[in-house]
Amino acid sequence: MSSPGATSSSLSSLAPKRKTKKKHFVQQKVKVFRASDPVLSVLMWGVNHSINDLSHVPVPVMLLPDDFKASTKIKVSNHLFNKENLPGQFKFKDYCPQVFRNLRERFGIEDQDYQVSLARSPPLKDEEGQRVELLLTSYDHTLIIKEISSEEVEEIHNILSEYHQHIVTCHGSTLLPQFLAMYRITVESEDTYLLVMRNMFSHRLHVHRKYDLKGSLVSREASFKEKVKELPTYKDVDFRNKMQKVYVSAEEREKIMDKLNRDIEFLVRMKIMDYSLLLGIHDVERAERDEEDEEDTESSYEEEEVEENGLAHAPCSTSSGGIGGYMNSFKPMGPGEFDPYVDVYAIQSAVGAPQREVYFMGLIDMLTQYDTKKKAAHAAKAVKHGAGAEISTVHPEQYAKRFREFITKIFA
Repeated sequence: MSSPGATSSSLSSLAPKRKTKKKHFVQQKVKVFRASDPVLSVLMWGVNHSINDLSHVPVPVMLLPDDFKASTKIKVSNHLFNKENLPGQFKFKDYCPQVFRNLRERFGIEDQDYQVSLARSPPLKDEEGQRVELLLTSYDHTLIIKEISSEEVEEIHNILSEYHQHIVTCHGSTLLPQFLAMYRITVESEDTYLLVMRNMFSHRLHVHRKYDLKGSLVSREASFKEKVKELPTYKDVDFRNKMQKVYVSAEEREKIMDKLNRDIEFLVRMKIMDYSLLLGIHDVERAERDEEDEEDTESSYEEEEVEENGLAHAPCSTSSGGIGGYMNSFKPMGPGEFDPYVDVYAIQSAVGAPQREVYFMGLIDMLTQYDTKKKAAHAAKAVKHGAGAEISTVHPEQYAKRFREFITKIFA
């Protein structure tokens, strides 16, 4: 395992080239990670630092109430050290490190793999860049890093003990987001709060269609602007209009509904509502066609090279290996194949289903508690649409009942 210094120095190779008056200096025309986003530089440095620190701290026999309030902080005045890559001064805060270490373990994610995923190479910005808050994916696509508000940090603190207990009780088998760490990064007196979760979609299987389902049909259709995106997020009305169905075996369906019912009971207990089922669909036949097209392109490219150079080239591998940590141990897989230990939200379509598909299903947006703001929104919507209308802002028991009924009907 590398030390913080080692990561910092390895990062310097990704740093921007500083302007110089020397005429002979030529800037390389390669895409490098520029520290123009200092928050990402500090995130990578901080994750590396905190995981290394944690490796020297014994794992407690059991978590104590204080662990759910604890945090570690480091303030760095960085005037001379690695300043091309890191800001002059910054602060990094790791919330409840022992609790999140315990959660990572329960979700089967080793700290060293977690560290590699976040600190070896910069996370990638979500393609929907118009969002105000950051949404990032680790470079190996196994983790999601989401910017949250200070209020949401407080909400996570409020539910963390019960969330942890729920994960213990269900042995990590859940459709809830898998919370893996929470950080605060301070650069130039500005705080950024980041929540790290497991990616619900696959690190290797492309999602061809996705839905955000709440079980309500009022204002629940993707906008025209959304629909023209490369991978739009469709909603409940789109799901119904397309007559979309999820084709899984009776056994899988029972497993999903058991998990869902357990998770929903927890959310009702926590007075949480407004959550959605995120559904991603990987079309195996489409993936096979895409792979064949890729192979054709590759082989014709290789033939051209052989003709040009008179050299024989080894064929390029089409496996999606070559990424860090636990990814390296993977055997090459074909379209539609996945490792259930990594793609924990994935479900294969049933034998004999009309389409060969892989589904990714998980609950998202579970940080909305039924507070005065939601009560006011519910009253306003009830006036606009009528008291009996299927609006999304209803109290948690009602929301859970409607949500469960809707999800039961998505299966063929």
